[in-house]
Amino acid sequence: MAKYVGVLTAGGDTPGLNAALRALGKSAMGEYDLQLIGFYDGFRGLMNDRSVILDEQKLSGILTFGGTILGTSRDKPHRMPVGDKLMDMTNAMLEIYQKHHLDALVCIGGGGTQKNAFRLMQTGMNVITIPKTIDRDIAMTDTTIGFDTALGIATDAVDRLHSTAHSHHRIVLVELMGHNTGWLALGAGVAGGADVILIPEIPYDPAVIAEAILDRVRSGKRFSIVAISEGATSKKSAAEFDVLCKEKKNAKTKEEKVKAEKKIETWQRSQSNKTMALAQELEGLTGLETRVTILGYVQRGGTPSAGDRLLATELGTAAASLLAKEKYGCMVAVHEERMEAVPLEKVVDRRKMVPMDHAWVKAAKRVGTCLGDE
Repeated sequence: MAKYVGVLTAGGDTPGLNAALRALGKSAMGEYDLQLIGFYDGFRGLMNDRSVILDEQKLSGILTFGGTILGTSRDKPHRMPVGDKLMDMTNAMLEIYQKHHLDALVCIGGGGTQKNAFRLMQTGMNVITIPKTIDRDIAMTDTTIGFDTALGIATDAVDRLHSTAHSHHRIVLVELMGHNTGWLALGAGVAGGADVILIPEIPYDPAVIAEAILDRVRSGKRFSIVAISEGATSKKSAAEFDVLCKEKKNAKTKEEKVKAEKKIETWQRSQSNKTMALAQELEGLTGLETRVTILGYVQRGGTPSAGDRLLATELGTAAASLLAKEKYGCMVAVHEERMEAVPLEKVVDRRKMVPMDHAWVKAAKRVGTCLGDE
């Protein structure tokens, strides 16, 4: 049985991380007699051996706190900034792992953290991961720590924007996070009664959106709420990106590949103000005054919801149970309200997208919400 276990939180902060640390620590110590050692600021803290014993006192009273008491960073083990260089520091992290006589390392994080944990596993470390991200895009799990809180915040924002949109007869676009998946925008849009919902999985046509808004005007509704995911894109832009990706895929020399990658980078930079550009286009097409609200990081801050506290507690205690059983190389996942251990190789390099037959998509269409495609 493992006696010493390391733990770190990596990637973006989310509500519920402290609840997961508390559950993991209390369960590991109380049920299985394991000693928990925390590393500050993600994988960088592991590299620099910035550690702390997570005893009962350290874990007390943190259930309701947002953020993470261990801090976090987006540093990657194989591309760690050291001075003015990016260096592969996985072996250095293995040395710290061995120095503390760790029997396992628990990594709490999103998709990038799952990949980084897998890399450390390949060096010989025993690894278990816990999924967290407000994007809800990690493969092989029904949901993730942080999503429920972010969904509530985003829905509240959509609710509040209704009154000003109605009062001023405006189109209000509210940009929500979610990276390259639409779970957050779709969920908040449906729950908040948005008139248009735009997600990355469904490229949109501005003309279709404008016509849906004008249909509302003709029926006497002189305002519209558009919930748009930060990763949503138009059909035109999606086609352009596909061409660039094919060019990269078909590159035969290193020079051609580098050139294709630079084209993609340039194109991606040109897409940085997509929501503002769409707002201007819709104003021109409809003649209605248009405003944009970008929620940004407020969506992943503050006190975790009851749902996230429950989920984090379940995942944390399930991870402690796996540690006691010495079941490593896996992510603790949620499947139909059960906690399951999923091999990490089935998680990395995959993203959970919104399927077109998902219940939320069907519900949105049935209540007449425009998804921008038809």
